[in-house]
Amino acid sequence: MKNNLLNNLIEYIPVGIVVHGSQSEILFSNKMASDILGLSRAQMQGKDALDPAWHFAHPDGYTLAVDDYPVNRVFKSKEGLWGMILKVYRPISHDSAWVLCNAFPSFDECGEISEVITCFIDITSVKNAENALKSSEERLNLILQGTNDAAWDWDICQHNVYLSSRWWQMIGREPNELEATEDLLFKLLHPDDLKKIMNRVAELMLPFGPSSFEAEFRLQTKSGDYLPVLSRGVVLRDSDGTALRFSGANMDLTERKESEDRIYRLAFHDVLTGLANRTFLMEHLKSVLARYGNSKQFGALLLIDLDNFKIINDTKGHDVGDELLKLVSKRLLTAARDCDFVARLGGDEFVVVLDYLTSEKHSASHMAESIGKKIIELLSKPFVFADQTLLTTPSIGITMFGQRNKQQDELLKQADLAMYHAKENGKNTLSLFEPAMQFKVEKRVELAKDLRDGLVNDEFILFCQPQMDALGKLCGGEVLIRWQHPVLGLVMPNEFIPLAEQTDLIIPIGEWVLRRTCEILCEWEQNSALKHLTLSVNVSVNQVLASNFVERVLTIIDDNGANPSLIILELTESLLAEHVEDIIFKMNELNKRGVRFSIDDFGTGYSSLNYLKRFPLTELKIDQSFVRDIPSDKNDAVITEIIITLAQKLGLRVLAEGVETEEQLQFLLDHDCQYFQGYLFGKPSPIELFAGIAEANSAKLLYSFGKR
Repeated sequence: MKNNLLNNLIEYIPVGIVVHGSQSEILFSNKMASDILGLSRAQMQGKDALDPAWHFAHPDGYTLAVDDYPVNRVFKSKEGLWGMILKVYRPISHDSAWVLCNAFPSFDECGEISEVITCFIDITSVKNAENALKSSEERLNLILQGTNDAAWDWDICQHNVYLSSRWWQMIGREPNELEATEDLLFKLLHPDDLKKIMNRVAELMLPFGPSSFEAEFRLQTKSGDYLPVLSRGVVLRDSDGTALRFSGANMDLTERKESEDRIYRLAFHDVLTGLANRTFLMEHLKSVLARYGNSKQFGALLLIDLDNFKIINDTKGHDVGDELLKLVSKRLLTAARDCDFVARLGGDEFVVVLDYLTSEKHSASHMAESIGKKIIELLSKPFVFADQTLLTTPSIGITMFGQRNKQQDELLKQADLAMYHAKENGKNTLSLFEPAMQFKVEKRVELAKDLRDGLVNDEFILFCQPQMDALGKLCGGEVLIRWQHPVLGLVMPNEFIPLAEQTDLIIPIGEWVLRRTCEILCEWEQNSALKHLTLSVNVSVNQVLASNFVERVLTIIDDNGANPSLIILELTESLLAEHVEDIIFKMNELNKRGVRFSIDDFGTGYSSLNYLKRFPLTELKIDQSFVRDIPSDKNDAVITEIIITLAQKLGLRVLAEGVETEEQLQFLLDHDCQYFQGYLFGKPSPIELFAGIAEANSAKLLYSFGKR
């Protein structure tokens, strides 16, 4: 009975049992052994356990030597073997199985091993699962090594922290250089981020709290610097909603932060000077004005314009101009207080916003003006760089702001008005905005509109002042424009020409004058007494510098059929000081068609005599400021004499303006001046009446000229 039970137990136990004889031959095997090894008991019976055909393999993958087979090891050691894991080849199914094997000896009466009993269980599924898990871990390690993100895991229950090698690398340390603890996660945080992250962790710890998280913070690196990171992860919770662990990865935000900073600087800072740009300025003003709405304090806005920057930029080059703007920016930062805001508005215009001056407006204005004077003093000092010295001066407009809410644009407009008022007062000075300036501008805007309407409605009139030769004969005239305003009446050119130049209306107005002049010359062609007269026409800087100046002048002349040789275009001396090559080219092109040129107000500008000889000129006009004081001012008399001599040496005719007295005329005749213009010969009159009036005045003067 007992034998039957034992046999049944051995047969059906879920463990493979194989009994080996003293020569390693298989004496017995149970059914489970047959199933695991894939051989019938008959096939195993008598088989040598040390036969290499079994192909036992070690878990690390190499084939075991025969001496390492479990049976042989027991025979040699005469001791049992426990928990040996083997991979065994199954010849019938041509596959393999993993087994966990125990082996122990049985001894005879003489103490020799008579049998070796091996017991083993099939762990193939376990090993496959283990290998799969190992493979997954390897893949995970590869993924972690291939990513820039730093994985980490915090087991809250066991208080264990795992930090990947990339995590350590990110903070500039070797893996596990510091003890990976919960405390370490917080010790490395930037002090300003600690409270925020602690609050976030407390929120995640709440039962049934968020299942994921995302946070930006800074970690201290080994060098002591702080690295910006973005941490994303998940929270593992049990069925009660209790947080068990946090798992996540940190992303290095250094490049992104640098890119954001570059984008921010491009959007809100001037590329050349590094100062705040117009966009940033407007945002800052919006914030400041909102704050001042509930404050008793006063602030100020200073608009700074460099008076002669265009000349420096054009003559010295844009590289020099850019360097000058950088140096100006540095000096402005020196002049400003720590609480002030400095910006480059554009071009050569800068803005300084003075914050928190005082609660009393008069004192605040005084403080703003003091800072403005300091800026003028700083910017007026020479700028030395690249072996050259540059001088510039600022004009500054100041406007105050305080309790009364203003808009940003309103402040800038007021400062702009004050700045132009400073320029009108001689430049290199400052001006505080006053409401009267606004009224003046509004009147100017209204006048500009009327000026445009005047062009459309043909409200302009051409006047002409006679020009006489040394024999007292009428030789020509200077055409002058007047505006017959429907409300204001006759408006003189000094009241609207500057406005026309500022609004670019001077170009169509100048073309109207030239066109009307050509029409008059064509009308005079039919009159033998008038057809020889020349007409001088003033040409503005804007007209000459226009790219199509030559084409426009020739088109107007050709359209009317006027004789070009009877037209003298008058240029101001200051115009010839700039854009020399361009102007010479244009003058030569017109001169080829017979158009002649005169320099108006000669002696008041800054033209180089070296350039003067290169211009295709016909005439120099002595400015009336010299002629006026000839009898009483020896210097003016000498200058006038020099100009006459210079013109003769250059082969140019010379015309004196502003001749009003016999004494002036006599001096000019005595020094060989050839042509004259002034009230002595007639005031400007409508060009339709010019010929008759001029001839009558000429007849009266002929006797006087003859006596000389």
